Amino acid sequence: MSAVKERFYEKLKEVIPGGVNSPVRAFRGLLDEPLIAEKGAGALITDVYGNSFIDYCGSWGALIHGHACPEILEPVHRRLDLGSTFGATTAVEERLARKVVEMVDSIELVRFVSSGTEATMSALRLARGYTGRSKIIKFEGCYHGHSDMLLVKAGSGVAELPESSSAGVPNSAVADTISLPFNDCAALEKALTDEVAAVILEPVAGNMGV
Repeated sequence: MSAVKERFYEKLKEVIPGGVNSPVRAFRGLLDEPLIAEKGAGALITDVYGNSFIDYCGSWGALIHGHACPEILEPVHRRLDLGSTFGATTAVEERLARKVVEMVDSIELVRFVSSGTEATMSALRLARGYTGRSKIIKFEGCYHGHSDMLLVKAGSGVAELPESSSAGVPNSAVADTISLPFNDCAALEKALTDEVAAVILEPVAGNMGV
């Protein structure tokens, strides 16, 4: 890591734990330091040191149209002129929700949230509440946010008790989470009992080099 980069990253760590505001942004095992972005245009993202990269991440899927897409920026700017946030429901939410429901046959109702962590927590809570069951099945290498119940690594087999993979998450918080090897249908069939409320999966896992 260059002296300039190290100084910038050290400054971040002085005021932000670990220098990042989400664990997934650390890119541990891939980079010496997190990517520190400055701007983006189309398929390119430029860091604070002036290096440009092809962005295959796309803000974890949110930027399917690329960075700074004019057709998106223009209506966003119009809305900002009317106010940035209200802490209350707005009429535009109904129009957006209706559009989502109309476009996806399997969706009957939709709730908008601020993060993937909130989305997965809400979905699993709904599954548990509806089924009256407590167990959740996830797969190794799949990321579903940083809620306690999903920060799990498996033991040597399904019979093993689940173990937290993050400091600060007690094993009791993950006691009802079963973590299985990715793409192991036999293990899944064995784990599917009448105690399981839901199975959560990244069909294309972002942590597996795809």
